[in-house]
Amino acid sequence: MTDKRIVIVTGAGSGIGAATARLLREQGHQVVASGRRVEPLRRLEKETGTLAFPSDAGDPDAADGLVRTALDAHGRIDGVVLNAGIGRGGTVGDLSLADWDEVMRTNVTGPLLLLRAAIPHLLQTRGAVVAVASVSALRNGPSNVPYAASKAALLQLCRSVAIDYGREGVRANVVCPSWVRTEMADRRMARFAQEAKLEDGSVEAAYEEATRFLPMGRPGEPREVAETISWLISPAASYVNGAVLTVDGGATALDPGTLAFDFHIASRGGADL
Repeated sequence: MTDKRIVIVTGAGSGIGAATARLLREQGHQVVASGRRVEPLRRLEKETGTLAFPSDAGDPDAADGLVRTALDAHGRIDGVVLNAGIGRGGTVGDLSLADWDEVMRTNVTGPLLLLRAAIPHLLQTRGAVVAVASVSALRNGPSNVPYAASKAALLQLCRSVAIDYGREGVRANVVCPSWVRTEMADRRMARFAQEAKLEDGSVEAAYEEATRFLPMGRPGEPREVAETISWLISPAASYVNGAVLTVDGGATALDPGTLAFDFHIASRGGADL
């Protein structure tokens, strides 16, 4: 792998994907950015010089087209960042099968399709894969079945690449963020602010409430996750393979059974913390 890399980034229209594309371009790498929404991708293309490829991550033809676009433009592929994802809630007893299918198609089948198309080219460059999963792949919460199951599956999909292709020089690693200020998280916080009847009902108040028990006491920023992704793709991480790095402010290091010793935990209208 050369110092300047050719990297595909999915879900690059906003949040962690956009921050990763911007950081890689700042570092001098070439980026082919995909996502469902055309306007954010075109804006990213104009501002950073990425090559935009609007597409649906779950479309088999789109995965092949994304790889062909990268090869036609740059001649090789050195890295793939599997960031595209959606979230839906529900328990086993009440989740919508339509939601289940949509989440699995985007969060698991989409990455599989792109990996199948990209692996032959990553083998040529001894390239790297980074999957953006979630702490939900490691720890679960209430009414989170489709999202948590899909992220756990994505984690093992990426580890399978690490095991099956490691001897041929392809590395694959996973980052697991906690709450990060993204458009998707903002939407969830807006709903939470209403559900929890927070005093000012703001997204900021919801973030504060949701992260108050984290050891760092705040949500992450997309750039903080992007820095980790950039390192994992780089030669500096040349012996890191099959790793799962939590970028979560310490969330998964915390034993919830000890929270009562530092905090007073009270019920909020039936929604227990």
